[in-house]
Amino acid sequence: MICSSRTSVDQAGFTLVEVMVALVIFTVSLLGLAGLQAASLRDNQLAYLNTIATQLAYDMGERIRANRDGAAAGNYLVDNINGSISTPSASCYTGSCGAADIAATDAYEWLSATEERLPGGKGRVVANGNVFTITVMWDQQRNGATGTDCGNDPDDLACLRIQARL
Repeated sequence: MICSSRTSVDQAGFTLVEVMVALVIFTVSLLGLAGLQAASLRDNQLAYLNTIATQLAYDMGERIRANRDGAAAGNYLVDNINGSISTPSASCYTGSCGAADIAATDAYEWLSATEERLPGGKGRVVANGNVFTITVMWDQQRNGATGTDCGNDPDDLACLRIQARL
């Protein structure tokens, strides 16, 4: 019978290579997690801006429905996309005011809130009979977009449109 004995082969330095490979894999996974975190923060901010725009659009719709006389007279047709907003002449907080004054105050407050709460925020209300189209626009990518259209051009603003009926 022939017996063979195996001698152990020294594997000096092999564990160092394993540690280096594990370190590279760990580093790549940490970079992936950092990328996921950055994407999550960006998407969370976009969702927040969309939520604010939705709240503002519905706010104006409710203001229009609350002042039917002012809406029917065309006092809610506002637009600060190509210009600035004007301060209403009468203050409806200190005394009585008519439907036109209420509409002017509503428009001022709404457009001011749009500018304050959204980056590059703008608003527009147009009417087609008793249907009002409310558009909220903002610089979603914060790249200095100044466009007045809701297209795919990088210079265009992000838009949200809703319709309100009297």
